[in-house]
Amino acid sequence: MLDGGSVDDVSVEDVTFQAEDGWPLAGTLYRGAAPKMAVLISAGTGFPRRFYRHVAAWFAAQGAVVLTYDFRGIGDSAVDDLANSGIDYPDWGRLDMTAALQQLSDAAPELPLMTLGHSIGGQFVGFMKNSDKVTRNAFVSVGSGYWGVHFKHRIPMELFFWWGFGAMELARFGHIRGGGLWGGEALPPDVFKTWRRWSGRRSYLVPDLASGRYEHRFDQDQAPICAWVLSDDGIATQKACGDTLSHYQKAEKHMVLRAPSDFGAKRVGHEGAFRKGREALWSELWDWFETGGLPKGAEKR
Repeated sequence: MLDGGSVDDVSVEDVTFQAEDGWPLAGTLYRGAAPKMAVLISAGTGFPRRFYRHVAAWFAAQGAVVLTYDFRGIGDSAVDDLANSGIDYPDWGRLDMTAALQQLSDAAPELPLMTLGHSIGGQFVGFMKNSDKVTRNAFVSVGSGYWGVHFKHRIPMELFFWWGFGAMELARFGHIRGGGLWGGEALPPDVFKTWRRWSGRRSYLVPDLASGRYEHRFDQDQAPICAWVLSDDGIATQKACGDTLSHYQKAEKHMVLRAPSDFGAKRVGHEGAFRKGREALWSELWDWFETGGLPKGAEKR
């Protein structure tokens, strides 16, 4: 049940912590009164942690300790020479998400740990070395990057992004610059290349897992997952989300479809679930975290 606290009563603290390889990561802790859980919010590709400040403060006001953070190479965890940073896509899960969960656990000892993942922030839970410490996972707008399971009108633009715009950016600048056609924060070259490799096939990251290319826990026990799909999200569609959930072989998984009108909105899309004014959706996430009760319409996957 929601306590209905005010965001004015939430304390906010910027923190810096290190991944196990020594990479410094920037984060922000939100702490409400009498917290009953700890929530790790993991961003989508190219989104800085500040994008999630409204949902983080809201969760804290209900009674949580919340950590948002920037993946290496992004936001306040960026580096001067992105082209030669050596950052690969799974590093965000294997190293950064692992470190962030430990940081949150240290900040909120004895509280149950929850993860709220947006896009890649849900895809990469299986890369976390300590995902066995999590009580429940909520995925919002999480789905495979394979272009063939996205809305069809997006396909020409996505193929151009991978093989036209992206290739030109790498050739000229050595990385993907922020803004412009891409729209997000600047991306390291190997992040883009791995993302492109996966997004060109329906199997997505599975071949790299099967070959042992990356250490992972997708084939091990995971906390229950409930995934929210927005009907107007052309990227994390039902098919795309279903593909991602299939990667979690030993997790209890459910998916629920919601329309923007369910939350009094005209449009939500791929990132709108985290914008200010989405409290109706956030309440469903909170109930899932607090009680484990599935939202109306959730289907087992």
